[in-house]
Amino acid sequence: MEAVVSDVVAPEDLLRFEKKYNSELQKGTLCKDTKFEYAWCLIRSKYTDDIKKGVVILDELVHKGSKDDSRDFLFYLSVANYRLKHYEKALKFIRTLLKNEPGNNQALELEKLIDKALKKDGLVGIAIVSGIGLGVAGLAGLIGLAVSKGSRS
Repeated sequence: MEAVVSDVVAPEDLLRFEKKYNSELQKGTLCKDTKFEYAWCLIRSKYTDDIKKGVVILDELVHKGSKDDSRDFLFYLSVANYRLKHYEKALKFIRTLLKNEPGNNQALELEKLIDKALKKDGLVGIAIVSGIGLGVAGLAGLIGLAVSKGSRS
């Protein structure tokens, strides 16, 4: 699963699908498969703005697609949000998929990966808050020490 979330699209592939997407868009013949292929490339980009653009396209597809199609859209929406470090959103999408397909092993693996990232992020957040708390307490102690020394003089 690590390979799926860390896969980066080759720039020439992204360019090729972008040209196809824009060409169909201009002609007014943009099909679902082209939108999906382009979004799939975008979410595998190394650039955050590309990933966000892919999320918008996938989100459109989820709302307009059939239940069968939504499986892939939800999965890749989850991957994209994971890559953006939007773990709560990623979890929401993967759990929606799992509600429809509780035995989907790939989705179950992704859910575990997201849970692990959420826990890690939570621990880092706690460590940062704790560090700030200790820093403030230490500063207050130093100020108190300075004040008490100043009042003795």
